[in-house]
Amino acid sequence: MDLTKRYGQGAPVIANLNHTFRPGTATGLIGPNGSGKTTLLRLLSAVAYPTSGQVLYGGLDIHAKPYAYLKHVGHVHANAELPENLTAVELLEWILRERNQWESDGPGRIDDLLDRVHLDERRHNLIGTYSSGMIQKTQLAAAFIARPQVLLLDEPFRGLDTDAKAAAFELMEDFSRSGGVLLIASHSRDVLGRLCETLLDLPSSETILPNPTKGS
Repeated sequence: MDLTKRYGQGAPVIANLNHTFRPGTATGLIGPNGSGKTTLLRLLSAVAYPTSGQVLYGGLDIHAKPYAYLKHVGHVHANAELPENLTAVELLEWILRERNQWESDGPGRIDDLLDRVHLDERRHNLIGTYSSGMIQKTQLAAAFIARPQVLLLDEPFRGLDTDAKAAAFELMEDFSRSGGVLLIASHSRDVLGRLCETLLDLPSSETILPNPTKGS
C-alpha cells in the first residue's frame, strides 16, 4: 500500500506502488537494470524496509511480523549465499525441520524435488564444491521444498542448462496453477511472456500491463 523505497536522499527506487498479487497468479517484473526489480523483491521478502507504506500478507504487516510471514515464502536470490558446509540434501532437510514439516516422507520429498530440478548424485557433495548451475538448482529446490504460498524469484533461470530451465518453468507453472503467488524478475522476456499473466513495469511503479502473449 503506497509502497515507497529510497536510499538516502536520492530519488525513490519504488514510488507509491499499489498492487495486489492474487493467489493463482504469476507476475513478471520488468524494467531496465536499476529500475527496482531486486529492490521490490527485497521489500516483499522483508529483507529491506520501506521508506513509507506497508506490505500486507492478508492482514499481516510483513515488516512488523516477518517470521510469521516468511514461513509461507520461498526465495531465489540473484546472488545466492548458501551454506557451503552442507549438502543440498542436508539443506533441504534443515528447511523442512525449521518449518516443522519434517516427517517420514521427508527424504522422498527431497529426492523427488532434486530429481525434478536435475541435480544429480552430486547432491550429496558439499555445496562449497558446486558449480553456479548446481547452486541455482539447489536454490530452486530450497524455494519449493516447504510448499510455500508465495515465491519470490530473482533471475531464477541464471546458470541453468536448457533441460533445467524447462524443469524450472514447469515447477513455476504448476505452482501458480495450484493457487500460489509467483513473482519473478528475469531478463528472459520470452519466459515472462509464457509464464506470467501480468507484467509490472517498475520505472513507473504504477503501470500494470495485462500480458497479451500469455498462453500464445
